Amino acid sequence: MQIVEVTGYAIRSAVITMRRRGTPLEFVIFPMQHVASPTFYSQVRTRLGRCDLIVIEGVRGRSAGLSALTLAYRFAPRRRRNGLQEQREELLLPGDVPVIHPDLTAAEAMADLRELPRWLYLLLMVAAPVMGLVFALRGPGAFLDEDLVVEDLPSTLRAEMLADHPVEHALTDRRDQRLLDALGEIHAERGDEPIRVAVVYGAGHVPAIVSGLAHRYGYRPHEAEWLTVLVQA
Repeated sequence: MQIVEVTGYAIRSAVITMRRRGTPLEFVIFPMQHVASPTFYSQVRTRLGRCDLIVIEGVRGRSAGLSALTLAYRFAPRRRRNGLQEQREELLLPGDVPVIHPDLTAAEAMADLRELPRWLYLLLMVAAPVMGLVFALRGPGAFLDEDLVVEDLPSTLRAEMLADHPVEHALTDRRDQRLLDALGEIHAERGDEPIRVAVVYGAGHVPAIVSGLAHRYGYRPHEAEWLTVLVQA
């Protein structure tokens, strides 16, 4: 199943609705990008307004190390000619829908990264700001990279290697576990209610979300809607 599609001129993200036989609760998965067009965030916000509960990504607290990492995508929107925005909750959350933040604290996230080999950790800290500058200078075209394609199962050797990279595990494994535990609690407590639960997480987390909801709780993808993340002018 394709979650994020990248062509030579655009990125599209599939909003996936997952249902379970005999259970009225629905999980609606929104694969997010940290940088996108304002229209994308507006479309997500509209759809979140139709949901009854929002579970959203967001490391709690502050850390100098995490601030350095996020420079990789915070630079690009600052050049107005790029026509891009950084993902922020005020752009997404409708205001009248309850929100849950099950993510890690900044200290927990940094502890996972420090488990990497020291040379790899230092390289990551140095490379992030450099990548941010490249993205800012190149504009939206810098994001139209095939490595941004996300599928539930890697379809190429390179995609498989990227998915199994130690940095990817450090960035996602514990966060995915924490999220799935939170979704399990919602399923246990509210599974008999006809509600729509939005899961708003980075696209890289979505394969684990889809797999976890299926294998743990029996939810299956039922339908998908494509939203355009950005278009190369």
